[in-house]
Order: sequence, then C-alpha cells, then structure tokens
Amino acid sequence: MLALSFLLFIGIVLVLAPPSHFASRVSAIFKQLGPIGTKTGLRPSVSVSRPLTTVAMAPQAFKKPPQAPPLFTGTSQSVIDDTKRIVEKSRSTEDKIVAAVKAQDATFENVMLPMAYDENDGGLETHIIGFYQSVSTNQELRDASTKAEEMMDDFSIESSMREDVYKLVEAALKKGEKLDAESQRLLEKVHKDYIRNGLGLPAGPKRDRFKEIKKRLSQLCIVFSKNLNEEIGGLWFDPKDLEGVPEDVLSLFAKGEGENAGKIKMTFKYPDIIPTTKYAKNPETRKTVYLANENKLPQNIPIFREVILLRDEAARLLGYPNHATFVIEDKMAKTPKTVDDFLGDLRTRLAKGGEKERKALTELKKKELTEMGMADSFDGRYYIWDNRYYDRLMLEQDYSLDQEKLAEWFPLETSIRGMLTIFETLFGMTFVEITGEDRGAISPSGKGDDIVWHPEVQVFSAWDSEDQGSGFVGYLYLDLHPREGKYGHAANFNIQPGFVQENGTRRYPVTALVCNFSKPTLKKPSLLKHSEVTTLFHELGHGIHDLVSKTHYSRFHGTNVVRDFVEAPSQMLENWCWTPSQLKALSHHYSSLSPEYEAAWRERAGEGAPKPEKQLPDKMIEDLIKTKHVNYAMFNLRQLHFGIFDMTVHEPKSHAEVESFHFSEMYNKLGYDVTQLDTPAQLGGGYDFGKPSSSTNIGVLLICYDRTRRNNLRSPPRGVRRWLLWLPF
Repeated sequence: MLALSFLLFIGIVLVLAPPSHFASRVSAIFKQLGPIGTKTGLRPSVSVSRPLTTVAMAPQAFKKPPQAPPLFTGTSQSVIDDTKRIVEKSRSTEDKIVAAVKAQDATFENVMLPMAYDENDGGLETHIIGFYQSVSTNQELRDASTKAEEMMDDFSIESSMREDVYKLVEAALKKGEKLDAESQRLLEKVHKDYIRNGLGLPAGPKRDRFKEIKKRLSQLCIVFSKNLNEEIGGLWFDPKDLEGVPEDVLSLFAKGEGENAGKIKMTFKYPDIIPTTKYAKNPETRKTVYLANENKLPQNIPIFREVILLRDEAARLLGYPNHATFVIEDKMAKTPKTVDDFLGDLRTRLAKGGEKERKALTELKKKELTEMGMADSFDGRYYIWDNRYYDRLMLEQDYSLDQEKLAEWFPLETSIRGMLTIFETLFGMTFVEITGEDRGAISPSGKGDDIVWHPEVQVFSAWDSEDQGSGFVGYLYLDLHPREGKYGHAANFNIQPGFVQENGTRRYPVTALVCNFSKPTLKKPSLLKHSEVTTLFHELGHGIHDLVSKTHYSRFHGTNVVRDFVEAPSQMLENWCWTPSQLKALSHHYSSLSPEYEAAWRERAGEGAPKPEKQLPDKMIEDLIKTKHVNYAMFNLRQLHFGIFDMTVHEPKSHAEVESFHFSEMYNKLGYDVTQLDTPAQLGGGYDFGKPSSSTNIGVLLICYDRTRRNNLRSPPRGVRRWLLWLPF
C-alpha cells in the first residue's frame, strides 16, 4: 500500500510540474528521500535556517512581477455596484450572441468563446467580492459581500435557464467541429449544465418550480454559511474547571467582568475548543463543551431541513430518484451504489479495529479515574466527549508523545519557510515574500496596504526557479490567525483564476490560504501541533495546485476539477509530514529563534534545564512516526459517520420519506451505530441532543454546491472536505 501511495504521489508531482521539469522533479523527489545520515536516517534534506526570500534578497529576475497583485479596497457600496456592472456585462454578452447568431450558424467561436472570455474576466473580480465575507473585519463589507453573492447567484440561475442561449450551445455541439480537448470539454460541460439546471424540463410549471427551488437553495446556503462564519458564542468557565488546559491557551481567553468576573471565556473557535477538549481533566467540562458546540447555531436547524427537502424535490423534478443520484452522476464515482458500497466496505473493515481501540481507551479512562480517586464515577462507558482527551493521554503515556512539547519545534514562521522550501524543490519554484515598501512598488494604487485585506496577511510572488526559466507563476497569500468574522477553519481560496486572455497572453492566478492557528505571544511564537503542520501542508498543497495549473479557461483552472479528485494531490503531499527527513528539516526549536525566546523558554524550563536541540531529536521523531495509525480506526469511523449521514439524507426512497426525517435523531443515532461512542442517549436522554446543522463538518454539505456556477462567480472553500470525496454535495 505504501509503495502504491508513493507511486501515485510521484505521478501527481509529475502531472503538476511542467513537462520540461520531468527529469529534475524525479531527481528532486529522491533527493528529498535521500540517503541516511544518522543512526535513524534522519538527514534533513531542506534547510529552514535561511530566512524567507524577500524582494531585496531575490535575483533581479524575481524583483518585478509582470502582473500586479489584486487590490482589496472594496467597500460595502463598491462591491454592490461592481456586482451590478459585472452581471449586466454578462447579460449583455449573452444578449449579443442571441441577437447575432442563428442556430444553423452556431459555432464554438461565435457562441461559446465570447461567454468563456466573459467568465474569465468576471472571475478576476467576483472571487474577491465573494471572498470579503470570509476575511473582512468590517461587518458592513461582509454583509455586502453576502448580498453581492446572492445577486451573482440569482443571475447565474437566470443565465443557466436561458433557453435561447441553450439552443445555440446545443447547435454548436451538434455541429461536431474539431476542437482542442479543453474547448471540447467546455462545450460538452456547458451543454450538460443547461440540462442539469432545468432546461431538460418542458417550459411551464415544472421548470418554473425548479427555478424557484434553485433560487431558494442559493439563499439558504449563503445564510447557513454566513451563520457559521460569524458565530461568536462561547462558554464562561471558572479556571478550576479548566484544569489541565495549557496555560498558553488559557492566557488567550477573554477575562470576565460583571457577572462573569473571575471567569474566562472559551470560544468555539479551533484554537480554543480543540485544546480544551484535549486537556481539560474535568469530564463534566468536556461534556459541557461538546454539547454546547453541537448546539451553537439553532438558527441553522430549519435551514438544514429545508435544504434537504428542496434538493430532493429538485432532483425528482429532473427525473432522478434522489439528490445523491443527480450529483454523483457528474463525479468519478458515477452512481450512489459505488459510494454506498465503498462506505459500507470501509465500515466493515474498520469495525473490529474500532472496537479494539475503544476498549483500550475505556480501560485507560478507568485507570485514570481510579488514580484520581474518582473510581465510583466510572460507569463503564466511553463517551464521545472523552475521545480527544483519552486519545491524547494514550499518545503521551503509551507512546511518549507530548504534543505540547513537540509543538515547540514547529514555530509557524519556520514551518512555513520549510514547507515553501520543500515545494520549491519538488516543483522547481521560488517564492519571494513581498513586504514593506516593496508592496507599494507593485501595488496598482501605489499603496502597499491595498494589496492585502488585513495587516497580518503575508503575500508572496511565485516563480519558476532560475534553472527552470524564472517565469512568473502567480501570487500566494497567507492569512493564518483567527479574528472575529473570519472563516473559522482551514481552507484554500482562489482569489483570481489563471487563463489565456483574448489577446493570447496568460493571466496568472492568485491564491490564498486562510487558517486559524494560535497567535504568538511575547514569550512564545505561534507553535503548531503536528496535526496543524499536516493541515498547513495540506492546504498549501491546494494552493500549489492552484498556482501551477495552466488552462485556457478559468472554469477548469486549478482545483476546479471533479470533486472526488480535488483532495488527492493534497492528501498525497501530506505524507511529507510523516517522512523522518522532512520532519527533521521542518523542525526548529523556538528557543533558537531569538535571545528573547530563549530567555522566555529558560524561565519556563528552569535554569538547570539543558537547552533543547535546535532540530527535533531523533527519538521524538521515531515516537511520532509510531503514532501515525494509533486509534486510526476510530478516527476513520467518525469520518464515515459524516459520509454515511450525507448519503442517508440525500438518498431517500421517496419525497414522503425525507419529509418524515428527524435529522437530529438520525444524525446522532447513526453516529452511535457507526462509532459506538456513547452519548446522552445511552444515559436515557434520547438522540435529540446535538444538531447536525450546528456542525461545521455537516455544514460543509450545504455550502456552495446548490448554486449554479455557469459564470464561475465563486469557487467554494477547499480543504475542509478530506473525507467527503464522493458524496452528494
């Protein structure tokens, strides 16, 4: 299996690398895995000792990009005005085609090409307009971005149901012109999209109802997503109830006043809730946090229900038996049976391993409660809110893996530097960080602040390396820390697509990684857990895919591939985070970064403590590697729960059946059946204890995928769908 994964990985690297790089990319891969230098073979193959390359340090060829970066100067008024202008331009393009071309004269050039050029140009603005709602600190701008997205979606639905344009596209397709492969795919896909968007229905009540459903689904999904992004809830705790949670985490919690004086606030954002559920010793605290998080967005409950009902109705109007069949038809899997068989087979294969792991974790829970003098509280059950805590404890006790200690070797800054170096080596690239006055020098407005949407954002120009010709590739943005109103997880966003312009020149892509890693403090930089290192590498993999892609049409650019392939490159690239030589190379203990950090570390460790090795010790790397598959069956059963639930709600036998669904009970009971993790239901409380509509994992099912994207007005977030590869979004 490892050999197969490695061969697939090499294949993906070679696909993403330009043909001229073939031999050098093969060589680079094997150099990265090169010969062993120490007793455990942990020779670092990249260096993070050098700083990130800046414009001042860069060779002359890399100092002045041939394309300026985009501006992020939108206001609540401008994004609405710009959207109206873009929509009107697209509508006018279609009107002109219909007025000028008769069906018998329809060709790819006079029908499809003008719309493709319009789609290309529109994406340069519309992706940014939609992006503001995920990153802007300005509430009015986020609201306007949401409103603009509704306007774009309404136009997309209108456009996708224009029978006059559809007839010309169909006529062009039937003409059977000899086209290049990408143009042929564009023509076929656009034609199929018209049919899938209702034009296969006869004009009249059914088509009108389908259009009504599409508009309503668009509105619902936008609101659902906005609720997730702008959720600001949390829980106030007495500090004693958070015993065990690292002090570095607690120091970032808000301090209470008035009725909450003496308490601290844990939000539901990842940097707060994950360490709390991993480290809080009090089982009641973990239970409280889990249940509150599962029920944090009650306003999404009716939205979730309505979306599932409308999807089913729309699919049946088009002649499909259910929504799953409609969506999967266009994927590599092709049929729900393929997906159901795949999930069922995985569930069977994982069941015994999950049972064994669960029993071991239950014994660990019993042992700890006994040692704490709480043996009487052990009821023989292993609850879902116990899992992160005891999984972490097992890694520490049985595998000598202290994740907090390990994180000291992965400061965010040096980890990014090391990852970019790996990608530079693998893909023959060079990244140049653009800072200070250099931003103003390339900004179209002359103001450096205008090319970023927040002061914390980093921006890089990306190039082919000198030995590969020093050609410009595009721009990479990094937005790495949480803030109010920001997208709450980790994802890659395309900001501007790449394509060939009407004059034959290339337009270069712009891509952004949006993450939520903990912020640095005066005494510590932002430190990454190994799982966060893997997440960063995964999302950066999507970003690289976005950058190195070269297509004629923006519709197919970068990660705009079939949804059950899009995760494959990043999944493969994650393997570097489990490669000993790369772990050694990526690591850099934070105490070696500056005299101030060294003093802060010594203050914590004590004067007599030996200074840590600069790079991660071999023994810690060995211990980490041993944990790769620890409790892996339980982890994957949890992911299967989400996938099987997705299929269940989208694959009813009749519309009456989906109307009878009680989604909360179904979600929670299915979770217990698949994972066997105990819940309040096993205490007699019933299965209506948590709402899938409050879960970000399930929320992903509703985001973006019901919106017609004929105009490619906004690509959905990447990177939060690792386990939902074939499922019916």
